[in-house]
Amino acid sequence: MRALPVRRIATSALCATLLIGIAAPASMAADSDLPRGHSHAAAPVPGADALLAQTKTLGDISGVLAPVTALVDAALKADNGQIPADQATKLGQAAKDAIAKVTAAAPVAPPAAVPAAPPVALPAVPPLSKNAERPRALAAADVKADALTALQTAVDSLVKAVTSGDAASVVPAATAVVTGLVNFVVATVLGGGLPAPNLPGLPALPALPTSALPTGSLPVS
Repeated sequence: MRALPVRRIATSALCATLLIGIAAPASMAADSDLPRGHSHAAAPVPGADALLAQTKTLGDISGVLAPVTALVDAALKADNGQIPADQATKLGQAAKDAIAKVTAAAPVAPPAAVPAAPPVALPAVPPLSKNAERPRALAAADVKADALTALQTAVDSLVKAVTSGDAASVVPAATAVVTGLVNFVVATVLGGGLPAPNLPGLPALPALPTSALPTGSLPVS
């Protein structure tokens, strides 16, 4: 009597194996009939690249704010503004690494293409409208770079102040760091290609300076 259940189990297993063997090729064939797009990641939505660049710009701001403000916070809360040398070095290095990371990632504008001069006459200067955004981009990059350099200097000064034993030097050094942070944020917001703020009641933001370019034509010999 025990042979019957065993035989039934073996028969069921054999049937299942046969079904799997039949179904597997059909399933593979069905998968091959699906559109090729289903096997690849979907393409990003139109305009995603610009928004991703803007979110990266905001991420750069937060990446610098966190470690630099941590240094300032520790300095202002410490007893007489003095921090153990190892802790000050650690906080200062974290701030400097964050600044260096943003500095290294800053895009460098490619040099403008200069047309070759004919052997006799000089070509006319192209209309300013074709390169109108270039001076602004260069000016924004320069202002942001200057802000990062000044912030780096201020961080170094604060690290020295919190390990110097001179409590009176801490607040001025911390103030310079906070000012440097504000300069960096403003330079990034104004020149980072971010959307214009639209909150009612906000004052209009000034534009970054641009270099004056000639608008006329070169004299033709």
